[in-house]
Amino acid sequence: MGETRADAGRTGDPGTPVITGREQGSFARGVLAERHPALIKQVREAFPYGPRQQEALDALLHEIIHGVVEPLTRASPDRELWLAGGREHFGRPWFDAPFLWSESYFYRRLLGAVGYFDEGAWQGVDPFAPFKRAELRGATVEQELRALDDLAGVPAHERATALLLASLWGNRADLGFRGPEGGTVPGEADPRLVADDSAALWSLLAPGVRATVAVVADNTGRELIPDLVLADHLLEHGHAERIMLYVKPTPYYVSDAMTADVVDCLRRLGEAPGEAGRIGGRIWEYMGTGRFEVRTHAFFCAPFPYERMPDDLRSELAAATLTILKGDLNYRRLVGDRLWPATTAFDALTAYFPGPVAALRTLKSDVAVGLDPRTLERLEGSGRAWRTSGTHALIQVRTR
Repeated sequence: MGETRADAGRTGDPGTPVITGREQGSFARGVLAERHPALIKQVREAFPYGPRQQEALDALLHEIIHGVVEPLTRASPDRELWLAGGREHFGRPWFDAPFLWSESYFYRRLLGAVGYFDEGAWQGVDPFAPFKRAELRGATVEQELRALDDLAGVPAHERATALLLASLWGNRADLGFRGPEGGTVPGEADPRLVADDSAALWSLLAPGVRATVAVVADNTGRELIPDLVLADHLLEHGHAERIMLYVKPTPYYVSDAMTADVVDCLRRLGEAPGEAGRIGGRIWEYMGTGRFEVRTHAFFCAPFPYERMPDDLRSELAAATLTILKGDLNYRRLVGDRLWPATTAFDALTAYFPGPVAALRTLKSDVAVGLDPRTLERLEGSGRAWRTSGTHALIQVRTR
């Protein structure tokens, strides 16, 4: 993974509690106690795994619910990396470890259980591939791709706004690529956007500035396709000269995008008629000329905040005019997976980041910062689980 910076900095503030799964009824505990066991069952049913894999999955399930965190086997090449990065968590209940660490380690253990890293028939077989492919083949994706034709004649600045919102909301975007289901009255602020720094984002990507944009992807399928469509718009209309799309090196968090998923999405775009097919064809050509480049790094599957990113990755992102971080996990890693007061300044928590950074995130976990006090009061008074339900979103930008 390379060397990481040792300084803890703002995202490691010892005065703010780290999120764990200890608290009964908490979102984190629900993920560990319910979502992860359910995922083990889904993966088991998706493949005809043999006795070795079946037994390993049973052992992992029992360990999470009834046992303590066990280290990787001695034969695992990354055993020492995980020991060095979380030695204090081994031998203790899964619910006691920091949520960011335990979630990441769960996916590493799941891959180990199904033989993803081992020599043999199951080496390199993505256990989440059936779920990803089913989504791409679905009728909803087809409808959304056809809906791109409706945007082809819209003025460029309006199309840019629509595509940014589609990238933000991902698989909650409506068929017009204009935002979440339900919509809002034109000209009125969307109450589901708890923070909107989109004007600051566009100020960094004014046409003709020859910007290099780094996009750190989140999920594939219905979330990655809008990202690709937005990237095409940035390149076609001079908002960016070059785009670097960062994806995961291995399967992670079920639907996280890898290079193979990018190719699958591009093929899905390219096979579609009309505007979607033209977009897919252009991006394919951009990849051949280097204007659109897919990259990866082992750190994207690490259980650490971005403040600890290795120097080589830091240098790459420092060279970008803007880095756009997509999704909930990237947000947690950006600001620190802690119970920050929601009015904590976004700029302060991201001051370490090497250059301007934007977070496009649908809220699906407890962390939220940078909110206006009046907005927070409205959200807290709504009686809804606005932090974790995926019904709210944010665009936050640090411009320098």
